Amino acid sequence: MDIREVFARNLRKARNARCLSQEALAHEADVDRTYVSALERGVYNATIVMVAKLAKALGVEPSELLRGGAKPKTRKRKSL
Repeated sequence: MDIREVFARNLRKARNARCLSQEALAHEADVDRTYVSALERGVYNATIVMVAKLAKALGVEPSELLRGGAKPKTRKRKSL
């Protein structure tokens, strides 16, 4: 899962947990509702400033919107 998908999933989850519509979140974050929709669909990349703005509107830490995606890749050791 790429970071856009992680962010989209976490944004939608946080918004729904607070029983906010996309329109209500957009109003709180002072952005357009269609932008929130596009972010939740993974169409756009959010800037770090936008991540912070949306997190503040949702009452969460910005890291919560970015957490839980890709696991670090591990290298396989070659046997000697």
